[in-house]
Amino acid sequence: MTHHSHSTLDPVAAQRWQQWPATESPWLHEEVARRMQERLDWITLQPQTWLHWSPLTGGIKAHELLAKRYPNATCTIFETSERRADQVRQALTPACCHPCSQNVITKVTNQVQMLWANMSLHFAANPQHLLAQWHQALDVDGFLMFSCLGPDTLKELRTLYRQSGWPPPAHELTDMHDWGDRLLDAGFAEPVMDMEQITLSFNTPERLLQELRSLGRNIHCDRFSALRGKRWHKQWLQAVSQMPLQLDFEVVYGHAFKPATRQVVGLHEISLDTMRSMLTSG
Repeated sequence: MTHHSHSTLDPVAAQRWQQWPATESPWLHEEVARRMQERLDWITLQPQTWLHWSPLTGGIKAHELLAKRYPNATCTIFETSERRADQVRQALTPACCHPCSQNVITKVTNQVQMLWANMSLHFAANPQHLLAQWHQALDVDGFLMFSCLGPDTLKELRTLYRQSGWPPPAHELTDMHDWGDRLLDAGFAEPVMDMEQITLSFNTPERLLQELRSLGRNIHCDRFSALRGKRWHKQWLQAVSQMPLQLDFEVVYGHAFKPATRQVVGLHEISLDTMRSMLTSG
């Protein structure tokens, strides 16, 4: 079992964000989903069943791309609450998506051949438990496709906060190599990890802040514990305006397979003398 560093993520805040209603998927998440969808060209297995994990966060438009790629496959959508499930049903129009896309659930009961999870793992309150859920949801020889943010994300903002003496702007994120280890710990096989950097530029600090709010919240355990006021808002905008108006995101991609359960053979101990006797008689 691989040991992982202590998480700086507040599990209560993370759980609340998972339930947070959203009107649309963030642009960055849709773009990452589009790029991850291209990586499906590497997979020879054509799934007959697949599960889209939390598309309200991961990308509603991406669901259309996947439905077109696997037009004959049975698809199911998982959302983290009934409220978010209703939002997904309203967002998916019959004109653009496969009819079975309306099958939105909040509890997974059937196994599938592909599980698609875009940009959700880095906000998981218990990532190892989430990986175990994904493993359980897959058929043997089924595969997981996922993406998340890596540790170099928001490095400009982290530097600004540190120089200003402010608490961290976001929790620490996991390296792609550690995700590979966690996949193996969860029972997956043949994990393949990849990463790239995406830089977003903005015209104003206000637009940069708007983008940040669409992507999530600061759920670091040591974040400022009270509500910020107008004075802080003005101070923040002034500080951000002094740096290049851009944000770097390290995007981690991964896929892995669910292998057949290995048969554990009982251990038999044979003494050295018995071994010698067997060899001699042979």
